[in-house]
Amino acid sequence: MIFSDLIFKVAAVTSGLLLSTSLLDKWDGDKDFFKKIADKLVPYNTTIGAIIFGLGILGLFNRGCMIHDIAAICAGLLLISDVLAKAPVVGEILAKASSALVPFKVIVGMTILVIGITRFFGMYLLC
Repeated sequence: MIFSDLIFKVAAVTSGLLLSTSLLDKWDGDKDFFKKIADKLVPYNTTIGAIIFGLGILGLFNRGCMIHDIAAICAGLLLISDVLAKAPVVGEILAKASSALVPFKVIVGMTILVIGITRFFGMYLLC
């Protein structure tokens, strides 16, 4: 249980960085600190998305914070949108859900980034 919580924290921070790079890059100015980190994470985009999506789904079945799990599912859907159409049974439904979330990409990214960072410090916001 502790190991999966650590994986959730890391996946939440990395997925948040990937999804909200455009906003973080504006805040950063000319340093491009967040863009450099996101560029290193892009090859693992699908893996990070699958992990955060899976942990979000599993979290719904356990006692915990449902808001964190829903944010994780949304972040995962946005990150694995290119793979969703290939899923056999529910691929079309998940692809539609992912495309509906695209206008909220930065909001979901910042939300899951804050959730991941605060969970590293033992704070469970909105739970």
